[in-house]
Amino acid sequence: MTPAARAAAAIAILDGILAGQAAEAALIRWARASRFAGSGDRAAVRDLVFDALRRRRSRAALGGALSGRGLLLGLCREEGADPATLFTGEGHGPPALSAAELAAGRAPTPAEALDLPDWLLPLWHEALGAAAEPVALAMRDRAPVWLRVNLRRADPARAAAALAEEGIATVAHAELPTALRVSEGARRLSGCRAYREGLVELQDLSPQLACALLPEQGSLLDFCAGGGGKALAMAARGAGPITAHDIDAGRMADLPARAERAGVRIRLAAPGKVAGRFDTVLADVPCSGSGTWRRSPEAKWRLTPEALRRLLSVQGGILDQAAGFVAPGGYLAYMTCSVLSAENQGQAHAFLARNPGFEPVAERRFTPLEASDGFYLALMRRR
Repeated sequence: MTPAARAAAAIAILDGILAGQAAEAALIRWARASRFAGSGDRAAVRDLVFDALRRRRSRAALGGALSGRGLLLGLCREEGADPATLFTGEGHGPPALSAAELAAGRAPTPAEALDLPDWLLPLWHEALGAAAEPVALAMRDRAPVWLRVNLRRADPARAAAALAEEGIATVAHAELPTALRVSEGARRLSGCRAYREGLVELQDLSPQLACALLPEQGSLLDFCAGGGGKALAMAARGAGPITAHDIDAGRMADLPARAERAGVRIRLAAPGKVAGRFDTVLADVPCSGSGTWRRSPEAKWRLTPEALRRLLSVQGGILDQAAGFVAPGGYLAYMTCSVLSAENQGQAHAFLARNPGFEPVAERRFTPLEASDGFYLALMRRR
């Protein structure tokens, strides 16, 4: 596909997303209908779509319209490229720009330049203070790819060497050597031997740093396990026995295969069927995902005040429920992939206020400025 044809595909996909389609579903639908598109074409179109969603407000201002064409025109103007190179009006490229389109567009306002919804800006500034604008701007860029070295299978040096053999270059984190940032060859990961044999797992730096703050030994319940990444990380560090639970069992469907590949044992509990007490209970609750909007940029445009209020109610309920499984002297780890205070400190502090049998141990918030994704951990102990 030519650059112009890729732009035309991105425009059509973006128009579908703006009309209400989920981004992943729209991309899959296009790929299935476009058998002529090779893997490089699909990756390039995906990048165009996700980059446009990350910078939706600013590029719509630059391009003069909140539409697929407006967003791609905004891209050209942002990068100082000649729009005629994409809007060719020839072959499979987009139709040439009209006089009205060429005349439209302006510099984004300071609020638009942050690429966040207006209603969210006060909450963003309240939560992040002086870091609010730098974090918002960081969310406009693609997130790095991080791997976790599985110490059950390899040490960091061996894992890095195995990856390098297949053209995947990595850089170890200065404070957490088991965290490897992929600097080259990220798209080769799913098929590489180091991944297939369980030497490494995909996991962002921020949750890796958070898991490193948890007790390494003792029984553990991952109460909202999802795909089980944190349960796998804790198993690799020596915790156990480990039980994984999620109210939607389908989210854990791949966990047995992942655990076998990693060389660890994780017991799955049926939804609502957890029993007993645990030395550590991990509750990574449903949240706004505001810390991961570099990876899922459409989510920041779909979040509403009403949806956030519902999430806050769910989070408090899960936290109270998870606390019931903490053994005397055990730990409760409350986690979110959010940077918003109401979901983070607000929930943890409210829990401690209504549960005097728990005491705070540690509290950390991570942002793209010092880690990778936005992430929060409150570690509490039952007295």
